Amino acid sequence: MDEWKRDARRDVVFVDIDALVPKDHLLRKIEKVMDYEWLYERLDPYYCHDNGRPGTDPVVLIKMVLIQHLYGIPSLRQTYQRIQDTVSYRWFLGYGLLDTIPHFATVSYAFCRRFPPELTEEIFAHILNKALNHRMLDPTMVFMDGTQIKASANKKKYQKEKIAKTAKIYAEQLREEVNAEREKLGKKPIESGDDHDDNNPGGGETVERAVSTTDPESGMFVKGEHERQFAYEAHTACDRKGFVLGVEVTAGNVHDSIAWDSLYDQVTSRFPEAEFITMDAGYKTPWIAKKILDDGRIPILPYTNHHYKEGIYKPWQYEYDPNADCFICPHKGILRHTTTDKDGRRTYRSNTKVCKDCPFKAMCGANEKGQKLLTTHIWQEYLDLVEQLRRTERGKEIYAMRKETIERVFADAKEKHAMRYTHHRGLTHVTNWVRLKYAAMNLKKLAEWSWNNSFFRQIFTLFLPWYAKTPVFAP
Repeated sequence: MDEWKRDARRDVVFVDIDALVPKDHLLRKIEKVMDYEWLYERLDPYYCHDNGRPGTDPVVLIKMVLIQHLYGIPSLRQTYQRIQDTVSYRWFLGYGLLDTIPHFATVSYAFCRRFPPELTEEIFAHILNKALNHRMLDPTMVFMDGTQIKASANKKKYQKEKIAKTAKIYAEQLREEVNAEREKLGKKPIESGDDHDDNNPGGGETVERAVSTTDPESGMFVKGEHERQFAYEAHTACDRKGFVLGVEVTAGNVHDSIAWDSLYDQVTSRFPEAEFITMDAGYKTPWIAKKILDDGRIPILPYTNHHYKEGIYKPWQYEYDPNADCFICPHKGILRHTTTDKDGRRTYRSNTKVCKDCPFKAMCGANEKGQKLLTTHIWQEYLDLVEQLRRTERGKEIYAMRKETIERVFADAKEKHAMRYTHHRGLTHVTNWVRLKYAAMNLKKLAEWSWNNSFFRQIFTLFLPWYAKTPVFAP
């Protein structure tokens, strides 16, 4: 028996690794839609071909990262371990059963030091363009939202620092319109240096924030009763079919409306055919409504349910007179436009001499002096139009699609692709990590749909020879 065992160990078995991978395996479907020649051309300047040891195939390194994100493996170290004993992963990389897999440190070094920083954006755009060429995108409807990603930072290790507030893109335009109104009202114009702070000699408003000593570029995130933690936020846009169209990563304490401009510009420049822009309440600001409407697009935002005390006049019961730029109360009292502040808020006040003896003063909500104050924004008409659009049947229908588009993208990213937390530190590294994760999600959807379309096409061609349309894999 011992001699038989020794002879068995000397037997040589030849294995066809291609035969071990099922024909309908996800990685086979991906190989049918992906091409890598452009990567070799793009990365060729970063390799030396006539000096030193031959470098690892760059496409292999990129494929290892794709495997990590396609299958939701938390780290490159674990990805390296999985590839060692998974036949389909080895086949995808072009390695045999006994070939040595590139170390995970090699992959990490390539993306951190060797490859150009814009490579992840180019990979994301390349896959997105493939989906567009295959006619799988529908960017006429864009859905935007943000989701938090727990940072690799100890929430107890931080220090309080005063930092400058993020400048708003529309600040200059708002100041010009505000000053035009203040000039008509005989008020002093607001200058850009009016926000001066003794603790910030450079000018501008400051705010005290908790800055992590582990990862200073993350931000303390607090929402409702959730636990305080350092996090990043992935502000994401997707189309009606769930393909991710763009992403902007910020610290977790940056408000959705602050990061919106760069994401909106990124998506609309790439897809100018975008018609409906759907978002949640975090994006319902006068500037966002104004910018979308001025661009000729339709914003779909949630309507606001106001809660007012019983027996008090509602704001819509005051009639606005555009010619006199004043509001008229239900009892014909006049509220005149007295000032417009730096944030664009218009203030309308009633005449105390007229209103102090009004028997309906309690219902009006006037102060002790008998003066009623009413405030609106300088771009209030845009918000009013958004409110009307949201209440239409079309607006209700599109807004209801958020749960099967952008919310589904976030659910899949966290449950299936390990995006609940990140091991990376620094905004640049986290951005690249998120972008590659979304690229893998788009690639998976593209490969699955292309496979299904080609399968049904074969059936139609078999039973209906006259069935002929544009090829699935359009150039």
